Amino acid sequence: MNRFEAVYARLGKLDTILAAAAAHHRLLWIHPFADGNGRVARLMSYAMLRDSMGTSGIWSIARGLARNESAYKDRLEDCDQHRHGDLDGRGALSEEALAGFIDFFLDICVDQVTFMQQLIQPTSFVGRVIRWADEEVAAGRLVARSDRLLEAVMIRGELERGDIENLLGTSERTARRVTSALLAQGALMSDSPRSRLRLGFPVKLAHHWLPGLFPGPLPAHGLGRARPGS
Repeated sequence: MNRFEAVYARLGKLDTILAAAAAHHRLLWIHPFADGNGRVARLMSYAMLRDSMGTSGIWSIARGLARNESAYKDRLEDCDQHRHGDLDGRGALSEEALAGFIDFFLDICVDQVTFMQQLIQPTSFVGRVIRWADEEVAAGRLVARSDRLLEAVMIRGELERGDIENLLGTSERTARRVTSALLAQGALMSDSPRSRLRLGFPVKLAHHWLPGLFPGPLPAHGLGRARPGS
């Protein structure tokens, strides 16, 4: 395990992505626990990819491996082979088989990214949020110019409260009304009454903002019950 950590713990971004696959097999081959080695390996690979790519948990390699269980187990078993001659790596195990597993693993990663991209539809996300805001303004649940504030937050990531009045071209009082209504809906979030605004993702709006991921109204107890594609 000391050697395992020395090899895989401190790598650059690209090497860490490749190592997420290589380390996956190597941890299973070491088999350090009496039970749960597969779960630990999948969690480890998920964490390595999340940290190196900044995925923020939007997609998971574990889902893809579970949907390709037979091929996954076959590829892992191949990696247990001793090397095939002097040209098959320098260690005790086959480098060619490990490279095949890495290729399989990365294909699964790409498949899962594509799957979530199709569900979330990021290129049209801003438009969906703006349309929702316009509908809420028409229904009297939001204040006019709410769409402009939401768009600014989505583009900038975070927005200082002091910038809102100039951004909307309104009085301070109107700016506060727009902000308060969006905060009440959960469309915006803030750590304190004076801190920056950022986009929120309230459960009640999931089917409006992410219709591919959550096609209908969610139960009151939250996002955890929705299992897209399962």
